[in-house]
Amino acid sequence: MQKFTIGGIQQMGVGVPNFAESWNWYIEHFGMDVRIFDEKAVAELMLPHTDGKPRERHAALAVNMGGGGGFEIWQHTGKEPTMSLFDVQLGDLGIYVTKLKCRSIEKAYKYQQKVKTEILSSITTMPNGTKHFFVRDLNKNIFEFVEEPSCFNKTRRVPSGGVFGAIIGVQNMEESLVVYRDILGYDKIGYDITQTFDDFADLPGGKKQFRRILLQHTEARRGPFSPLLGSSQIELVQVIDRVPQKIYDGRIWGDPGFIHICYDVQGMNEIRQLCASKGFPFTVDSSSSFDMGDAAGHFCYIQAPEGTLIEFTEAHRVPIMKKIGWFIDLKKRNPNKPLPRFLLKAMSINRIKRV
Repeated sequence: MQKFTIGGIQQMGVGVPNFAESWNWYIEHFGMDVRIFDEKAVAELMLPHTDGKPRERHAALAVNMGGGGGFEIWQHTGKEPTMSLFDVQLGDLGIYVTKLKCRSIEKAYKYQQKVKTEILSSITTMPNGTKHFFVRDLNKNIFEFVEEPSCFNKTRRVPSGGVFGAIIGVQNMEESLVVYRDILGYDKIGYDITQTFDDFADLPGGKKQFRRILLQHTEARRGPFSPLLGSSQIELVQVIDRVPQKIYDGRIWGDPGFIHICYDVQGMNEIRQLCASKGFPFTVDSSSSFDMGDAAGHFCYIQAPEGTLIEFTEAHRVPIMKKIGWFIDLKKRNPNKPLPRFLLKAMSINRIKRV
């Protein structure tokens, strides 16, 4: 029996060239307006993924109380952020699309029209019948709104929630499945189809032929934040009729784009053993507890075969109401027991209108 738990996708790392401008855009367009931490510091532990050098950075974690994962908004401050060296297309290796959940796809679409988001597609259906559409942000990252009824809380202004998963380009499907199925627990195949897809046609490179696998999990996620983070899905795509490029080829972690996908976990030692046994030892390990000002915990990374960086974070302290000094020490709680919903909802006191 597993001695660790995965509570869900905690956040998607989003490297940006313009910290304040990007966060304000994500507040207005995606409702990422609850601040968990906001800190300027030096990333000293990511050396395997930053050309062996500590990197000055400005990072913040923001969440949408509609439910789902948040964004870790991340900007290099000690060097000029390096944009992609080529036009990235669907099927290129790594995280290509971040999925966002919404209760009503029609309301989400109308809102994105209202705030003048660059919309890439009409509302279409995935091969399993789920409604979705694609948009592009101010930095040319692509996001997918997916209709999903299991949201945490009704949002006030933006009719959508947080991170629901990702579309990831892979080179060898079977090798990548070891990470996403056997380690991350996406044990249910929603579909496994090889063809051209009408709902991909409006994406760059989307008219090619792909093998496309939708991965879901049969068991509900457990852990302190699982009610907020909810379920998730990973969609792996392998382009058949061209040679894909690595999305981060010639660049380092933290440069603009989707820099990692992070899972909230409990039981880091057991996860370390599982990853090593599957051939994916930790590339980064904070060893005990990191401190990011308002939040603290233990983080580690593995790298999937296609190059995707996957972070595991075991939270030790989180702010509930920072203004009055209310923090929760998670090391004193049952790791499998969800926090009460009223405590999770209380984090909305940290909502901001602009940076």
